[in-house]
Amino acid sequence: MARSRYKSLVDTFAADIRSGQLPPGTRLPTHRQLATTEGLALVTASRVYAELEAMGLVSGETGRGTFVRETALPPSLGVHQPSVVAGMLDLNFNYPSLPGQADLLRTALRQLALSGDLESHLRYQPHAGRPHERASVARHLLTRGLAVTAEQVLIVSGAQHGLAVTMMALLQPGDVIAADALTYPGFKVLAEALHLELVAIAVTESGVDLDGLEKLCQSRSVRAVYSMPTLHNPLGWVMTLDQREQLVSIARQHDLLIIEDAAYAFLAEAPPPPLAELAPERTVYVSGLSKNIATGLRVGFVAAPMSKVPALERAIRATTWNTPGIMTAIATAWLDDGTVTLLEAQKRADAQARQTLVDEVLAGLHYVRHPCSYFVWLPLSEEARADQIAMALLQEQVAVSTAEPFAISVHVPHAIRLALGSVDMNSLRLALMKVKQVVGPWF
Repeated sequence: MARSRYKSLVDTFAADIRSGQLPPGTRLPTHRQLATTEGLALVTASRVYAELEAMGLVSGETGRGTFVRETALPPSLGVHQPSVVAGMLDLNFNYPSLPGQADLLRTALRQLALSGDLESHLRYQPHAGRPHERASVARHLLTRGLAVTAEQVLIVSGAQHGLAVTMMALLQPGDVIAADALTYPGFKVLAEALHLELVAIAVTESGVDLDGLEKLCQSRSVRAVYSMPTLHNPLGWVMTLDQREQLVSIARQHDLLIIEDAAYAFLAEAPPPPLAELAPERTVYVSGLSKNIATGLRVGFVAAPMSKVPALERAIRATTWNTPGIMTAIATAWLDDGTVTLLEAQKRADAQARQTLVDEVLAGLHYVRHPCSYFVWLPLSEEARADQIAMALLQEQVAVSTAEPFAISVHVPHAIRLALGSVDMNSLRLALMKVKQVVGPWF
């Protein structure tokens, strides 16, 4: 087939989709039907659809066919935090805040201004943080069930930076990382930027398929596994002790690095020990203070085996040199005086209250969540299309995320994630009512 004929067919489809002649949700002919109708080779018909998918105009779904996407939906929804327009109810990103937190910051800044150590914050800090600040984090981690020394702790500019330096320091381009089929979008972005290959471990609404991880390690040269064992994002489950021990056993058998993301772990009450406690020789534990204090306080921490600390320090030096001293001083002071513990307790209560509201407003719908989490996973029926529902909600001034940013498997489920922590309770009720109105007819 001449290139002009192939390109002409792609252009015709694209124009029909963009003009609305082929509206969102339209099922296109099968690859074989397209080949027969247009007189194409089957491989060429498949290429036409592949190019349309690369343009973001269609999506191919195993066992269902090829569908026109909702092209008006912002392509960055669920990945990049947009500027929230006036009147928009943001259930897309979580930045939970409590009344009075700004006053805490004012007080902390006054205290810092009166301290005799103020001038030291104007100079470079040690790459991994000052020793007394690393010790503060180590004491905090002990309350999480993780016993590490101050020397094993590195202070970073938020948990996302912690994940970045971990992957930069300890993995090489082309390495294979196993991760849950639905996982944290920020990790996907990092893997792509660092040319790391993600392979999916199947998940259910109640946990990860660890037998599937074992089989994956037998068939692929997996180098690391990324896990959120305590309050998974987006599904909200907490791995049991037996599941954690099975994961650790697999990691030891196949010599895997474990990257443990504990960004939301503070919301779970009395969880099993962290993976880093069960497998201290091979686990890098990453967390921060964005969710339990505030997203603007870009302070995070990494706890790692001593053998990996020098490489992590070099990665910090290569990226930020050190965490800003003023923010670190405020954060560690709050760790030491109990402010963080207080805020965490208040946010657990706040998250529980929001989940109670979910139960009230979304009664009758099937959803997946942890009762103390700040998010809800809403699977949709086979007939529903997540992009169309997300677009319908945007038109109702409600922003949500589809499953696409979270998915690393070939099959992307039709589902939406609701972030509960970024609006006040009255606004949340209104937003949930709109979700029920839009989604309800599909149940």
